[in-house]
Amino acid sequence: MNRSITQFTFIILLSTLIVSCTDTEKVQLVEKTIQETKAEYVSDSRVALFSATASAKQNTIVLTGETSLPEARASLLASLDQKNIAYADSISVLPATELGNEVYALVNNSVSNLRSEPKHSAQLATQAILGMPLKVLKKQGGWYLVQTPEDYLSWVDSGGITRVDKSTLADWADADKIIYLNTVGFSYSKANTGSEKVSDLVAGNILKLKNSSGSYYEVEYPDGRRAFVAKREARLLDDWISSVSATPEALTNTAKTLIGSPYLWGGTSTKGMDCSGFTKTIYFMSGQIIPRDASQQVRAGELVDSDKEWDKLEVGDLLFFGREATDTRSRAVTHVGMWIGDNKFIHSASKVRISSVDPSSDDYDEFNTNRYLEARRYLDNWEGNIIQTANMYSNFLEK
Repeated sequence: MNRSITQFTFIILLSTLIVSCTDTEKVQLVEKTIQETKAEYVSDSRVALFSATASAKQNTIVLTGETSLPEARASLLASLDQKNIAYADSISVLPATELGNEVYALVNNSVSNLRSEPKHSAQLATQAILGMPLKVLKKQGGWYLVQTPEDYLSWVDSGGITRVDKSTLADWADADKIIYLNTVGFSYSKANTGSEKVSDLVAGNILKLKNSSGSYYEVEYPDGRRAFVAKREARLLDDWISSVSATPEALTNTAKTLIGSPYLWGGTSTKGMDCSGFTKTIYFMSGQIIPRDASQQVRAGELVDSDKEWDKLEVGDLLFFGREATDTRSRAVTHVGMWIGDNKFIHSASKVRISSVDPSSDDYDEFNTNRYLEARRYLDNWEGNIIQTANMYSNFLEK
C-alpha cells in the first residue's frame, strides 16, 4: 500500500515537471516572438514604445506590458495564433484609458522641460515650447508621458502643459495665432512694457490671437491666460508660414542670432541648446521640424559627403561628428553642426559658436574636423522624419 502511494506520488511529481518544462518552453518561444516583433516595429526606442513580457499561468501564457504601437501588438498576437499558442492578452495600447478623451496637450510655458523619467531630478531629454501640441500617453503621479511632433518620447510635469481633447486641439489649430520671433522677450498684462509681465517668451512660441490693435497683439495662452505681445517682436502665424522657408540665407541668419547662447544638454530652445537642439531650433524657425538627436538627424535628408570634400557642401548642410565603427564597436554619432560656407560651420559646443575645418584659420576646430563622419542635405529633401512647421497641428489630428 505504501509502495503504491509512493509510485502515485512520483507519477504526479513527474507530470508536474513535464507540464512545467512545457510551460517554460512556451514562455521562451513567446519571449522570442516578442523580441522579433519589437525588432520589426521599434527601430528607435526614443520614438516608439513596445514593452511586453510573458509568463505561464494555469497552462496559459499571460502577456503583460504596454505599447504606443497598436499594429505591433496586433502583429504579436497574430504570430502567436499562427503558432497555436494559447494566451491571455493584457498588453495595454497607449494612450491609457484613464486619460479619457484628453489625450492631447498644448505646452503652456515658454519652455517646458521634458525628462527621461517622471521626476525633476531625471536627465533633461528635450524641450517643448509654448503652443506646441503633444500626444499624452499615460500619467504617473504628477507627470505625463508625452510624444512630441517629431515623435520623441519623454516625461513632462503637469504644470508644463494643458491637456485637451481632439476637438479642443482642432479649435486651437483653426484659430488665428501669432508666433514670437525674438530670441527672448516677455508678454505683458497690458498693452505696454511697463505693466506686469505675464511670462517670458522665446523664439517659436505660439499663442492664440484674440485682438490686434495699435502696436500690440492681445493673445491667449492654452490655459486661458490673457496677455499682450509687442507686434514688432512677433508675426501672425499664417503670414509667417507663407513667407518663411528653409533657405541657406534664412538658416544662416537664424543661426547667427544665437551665437553665444549657452550649451544645455537636452535643450531645444533659445534659452539653451545642445548640439542637435541647436540645429533643430534653426530649422524650426525656418519652417521645418527635424528629428531630435544627432543620431536621428543623421538618418534624415540626403548624404552629400563622407570624405571631407568640403567643396561638395552647401550652406545649410548638417555636418555629423563622432566615432567610426570598428570590429569591436559600432559607429557613434555624437555631435552635429551646420555648414555656413567659407570652410566654416556653426554649432553648439560649450556655447553657440563658429568653427572652421581649415587648419590655417584662427577658428580651426581640429578636434571636430578629425572626428567628422559625414554631411547631409535637408534643403529640398524630406527623407526621414522631417515635418513642415505648417503641418504641426494637422499631423497630430490625423494620427
